[in-house]
Amino acid sequence: MALNVIEQSTSLIEAIETARRRSIAWLNSMQVAGRPRGVMRISGHHDATRWPDMLLPGTYNGLLCRHLIEGLDDFSGPEQSDLVRWLEGFRVADGRFRMGAMKDDEVFKKPDKAETWRYIDFHVTNYTLGAIEALDPGRRPVLDFALPYLDERTLGHWLSIRDLRDPWQEGNNIVNLASFLLLLRRHGEGKRSGDDLAAAVDGALARLFEWHERLQEPATGFWGVGQLSDAMRLKDAFAGSMHNFHIWYEADRPLPYHERAIDYCLSLPPKVDSACIDVDAVDLFAHAWRLLDYRRCDIEAWLTALLPALLADQNLDGGFCDVREGVRRQDGWVGGYGEPQGLSNTFATWFRWIAIAMIADILFPDQWRWRFRRMIGIGYRMPQLAGLVRRSAL
Repeated sequence: MALNVIEQSTSLIEAIETARRRSIAWLNSMQVAGRPRGVMRISGHHDATRWPDMLLPGTYNGLLCRHLIEGLDDFSGPEQSDLVRWLEGFRVADGRFRMGAMKDDEVFKKPDKAETWRYIDFHVTNYTLGAIEALDPGRRPVLDFALPYLDERTLGHWLSIRDLRDPWQEGNNIVNLASFLLLLRRHGEGKRSGDDLAAAVDGALARLFEWHERLQEPATGFWGVGQLSDAMRLKDAFAGSMHNFHIWYEADRPLPYHERAIDYCLSLPPKVDSACIDVDAVDLFAHAWRLLDYRRCDIEAWLTALLPALLADQNLDGGFCDVREGVRRQDGWVGGYGEPQGLSNTFATWFRWIAIAMIADILFPDQWRWRFRRMIGIGYRMPQLAGLVRRSAL
């Protein structure tokens, strides 16, 4: 029996390494000629001449994937600087990053156009800043756009209009804002600095915790309307809440009802779903396995079952897709770029590798040097995890 376990482990380690090398080769194939090294198409379908702005998500997703599975040590100093400047070419004056080809009549996340643009801007900005941080960790971002949320009334009003009928969308909104607040505390900001800024950020984060803990569903640990009466709403609440959980992880704060979230995720079949759903479940387990002394053997068994399925889902070209049917679009750009689902793309390849890397880090510790994001949001892993096991808040 022990020999079989060793053989299975060796086989999985070899399969992960083979898949990793194949994905690196695929990422290399997405490089755009005539652009700084690291500028990537989002997929083989992407016509960069017709859709030049899609090079931004193609690049930030692809670069964060490369950073995770390979590192960026082979980028020279000038290559890193050139790529940072290229990324910052999408930055507007107040620090947000925007794809200029997006137009008002082509975007939608909410009926309120301002809310739609805020969602898109927050999302693109968080992940572009993540790519820049991977290249130059000490580079100071421009965060003028986030300063209004340090005001108690502004943040309170913004939280009051979060629509928990769509917790997945709101989870993205909240984790992105929280990531900007944390960056303000880490880097400071030209208009406010020192103890005054730190106190303002701490006050805003305290308001976020209060809002969440007032609205969290004790039976599941999630946020969302109707989740106890509808399976799809419950799944959406789970997926959205995994973003919110990052705020607790980064603050090293016990998460209320953490065990209930684990129970729900363990009820899901360990099979390939969408790139988002799979990474959300693995993210929960990767943190809970170390933070809590709760159902750890069940978590290990679930992850062990999912890992071969994830590896088997790799496309022949070495990349990964999101799902196999339908049309994939840039989030919020409903009237813009689209491509067939099933194709390898940098978004799904990165998300799949986050899941694989988090599983491998538990099952085969120290076998690879994975480089998870420091900024909260997808791809983040709590940096204080090593050797830490504690109970949840309730």
